[in-house]
Amino acid sequence: MVTLIKNGTVYSPEYMGEQDILIIGNKIAEVKKEIGSCSIFSAIEVIDATGKLVVPGFIDQHVHLIGGGGETGFNSRTPELALSKIIEAGVTTVVGLLGTDGFARHIESLYAKSKGLEKEGLTTFMHTGSYTIPSTTITGSVDRDILFIDKVIGVKVAISDHRSSHCTGEELTRLASQARVAGMLSDKPGMVHVHIGRGKDQLNMILDIVENTNIPITQFVPTHVTRTRELFEQAKQFVRLGGRIDITTYSEFTSTNDLKPSKAVMECIKEGLPIESITVSSDGNGSIPKYDSTGKIVGMGVGNLNASHLFLKNLVQEEGADLSVALKFLTVNVAKVLDIFPEKGKLQAGSDGDLLILNKELNIDTVYAMGKKMMEHGEVMVKGTFED
Repeated sequence: MVTLIKNGTVYSPEYMGEQDILIIGNKIAEVKKEIGSCSIFSAIEVIDATGKLVVPGFIDQHVHLIGGGGETGFNSRTPELALSKIIEAGVTTVVGLLGTDGFARHIESLYAKSKGLEKEGLTTFMHTGSYTIPSTTITGSVDRDILFIDKVIGVKVAISDHRSSHCTGEELTRLASQARVAGMLSDKPGMVHVHIGRGKDQLNMILDIVENTNIPITQFVPTHVTRTRELFEQAKQFVRLGGRIDITTYSEFTSTNDLKPSKAVMECIKEGLPIESITVSSDGNGSIPKYDSTGKIVGMGVGNLNASHLFLKNLVQEEGADLSVALKFLTVNVAKVLDIFPEKGKLQAGSDGDLLILNKELNIDTVYAMGKKMMEHGEVMVKGTFED
């Protein structure tokens, strides 16, 4: 399969101007000003991207592939995610995880879903664990999951949340150490992806571990850090200390309008924080419980993968960020956190053929994943096995 995309304005995510991109198989073979249709290829598809933008495929590191929820009973469990919903969001690489429910949801099922989506054309990874410690695993231990299961790149846990298991600092330190060593031995990130709730402790336990143990700050990636202004200020300090944070693009996580995802990221940019240490993710397909002042659940929303694409448009069109900067939070920054750069997050020779063609309004026109056309002119061409 050979594809030649011509005359598009390329953001790699750095601005490169008008360039042609040659994809051979699942890899980008060449990016340069002009590439002729090579006669050595018997079948080559030429795509005219004149007047459009070509950018890396989005990487979403927090998606509930097999569903989430359950906080108001078994009928409130969100269903499995269909391939087409991921493609429509411009996501070409996805990391799956469990949420509140690590009992009726299983890591084995998440692994199977990840393998299935890979078969259907996406690049997939996953975290072992859920909200609790001890972590739910496949092999019986977090380190063995990371070491021996191809898809597993780290572990998820929840802190500062009434739904968590309220682990101790010693337990979280031990979990981080297991993940770190297993990551080293298997050449994986071995990261601890930390769900942060609205609890009073915020990031204090992580900061205490970093200050009083040998675990480096980069071992932890706290997410949902814009829930409150106080938490966000602490998260910004976490970045200044050398840490990395993940901002959820689903706006229901924010308590005030000034913490809208695009506004929060622009605040970081204006304050001169190292933007390479900031990523965004959707919490796609997870349940979003809504609580009243007494802590009672009064409503339930569902995270949408499209939230990250909307974040990009808002950051550029409303907050005035340059597109080359805005793209980094969904592409290269995430690829580096997941240790999959430059195969992912970049448009250059040798990178995977994951790219999006956008119109001038930044709407998604066409999606390529691993060199395969998944969507064209807004219509999904490759659907999941059981989708209509």
